[in-house]
Amino acid sequence: MIPAQFDYIAPTSVEEALAALAEHGDDAKILAGGQSLLPVLRMRLNAPEVVIDLGRIDSMRGIRDDGDAIVIGAMTQHAVVGSDPLVAEHAALISKAVEHLADAQIRHRGTFGGALAHADPAGDLGAPTLALGAQFVIAGSGGTRTVAADDFFVDLFETAIGEDEILTEVRVPKHTGWGAHYEKFVRVAHQWPIVAVAAAVKVDGGTISEARVGLTNMGSTPLRARAVEEALAGQPATDEAVRSAAARAAEGANPPSDLNGDADYRRHLATVLTRRAVLAAAGS
Repeated sequence: MIPAQFDYIAPTSVEEALAALAEHGDDAKILAGGQSLLPVLRMRLNAPEVVIDLGRIDSMRGIRDDGDAIVIGAMTQHAVVGSDPLVAEHAALISKAVEHLADAQIRHRGTFGGALAHADPAGDLGAPTLALGAQFVIAGSGGTRTVAADDFFVDLFETAIGEDEILTEVRVPKHTGWGAHYEKFVRVAHQWPIVAVAAAVKVDGGTISEARVGLTNMGSTPLRARAVEEALAGQPATDEAVRSAAARAAEGANPPSDLNGDADYRRHLATVLTRRAVLAAAGS
């Protein structure tokens, strides 16, 4: 199907993009990589009068080292994030997740910030950024503000980004030396995960000193499995200890029921996948 007619604006700076957004308001939609928006436009589920394409804003693209964090521009393609040595060294969990994200074509067109702003609870990037304590830098007419990952994901397809704001970059605290693994359960390749688990684990002398665990598609937003994290701290990186902690993975979750599985099935998957992800991240 052909999208409804719209005007196209391609600003070359964040300031120009914000001005266009302020001028057109609810009549405008932001275009990043287009992997979520374009299908919606083609099916005419949304018919904006104006599309503002961020693809020409170079300042929103790239990855840099910033002391105790790495900074990923919102318009950086998934393929670039997945192959970047800074990300692999300091935020390996994100590299692992990107490997499982959709297919090669989408990874080369889709953008890191676009996927996070879309906030699909089945998306592969929410849980890793949440687990690593990322911070989201958002620009608006009043300047920029930084929102913690815990506060960024508000509800189903809803984030802390205001109607007149744009996500410009994501700051990820360095987790250098941590083991990482993303365990994703799907029925067919390249599918949205029925459930997935993102785990980053710090192991000292065979003991788990700290763990970060994020859950994908276990609620209306990505979730932290904090009960698992607390149970893992100070435990040996053994199957028995990890299995005991992973049994608490679904605590506080509210998973959906659909054609791929009901809520109880997803709760079971969360415990199994958490055990696998933590053990893999710990190198056990």
